[in-house]
Amino acid sequence: MLFVIVGVALIVAHFAGMGPMATWNWELTGDLWKFALPFGLAVVWWGLADASGLTRRRAMRKDDERKAERQRRNVEALGLGPTKDRDGRRR
Repeated sequence: MLFVIVGVALIVAHFAGMGPMATWNWELTGDLWKFALPFGLAVVWWGLADASGLTRRRAMRKDDERKAERQRRNVEALGLGPTKDRDGRRR
């Protein structure tokens, strides 16, 4: 995601006329590679993340956290969760 943000920032800076990006051209043999590089790196990163299983592990962890939170809420709603003593300590 960071590479995409950098790529969009380069394009915005070019059209806003800010910094050295304002003088870059869109010719295939010119500076086009400078605009395309962050997007190409994003594609490579996403490919490597999918191939290594990183994306799948993150999704599974997120699902597990969601499941644990739902179970905790259900147990508390049934009144079966940890109770507090008169002193405010959990039993």
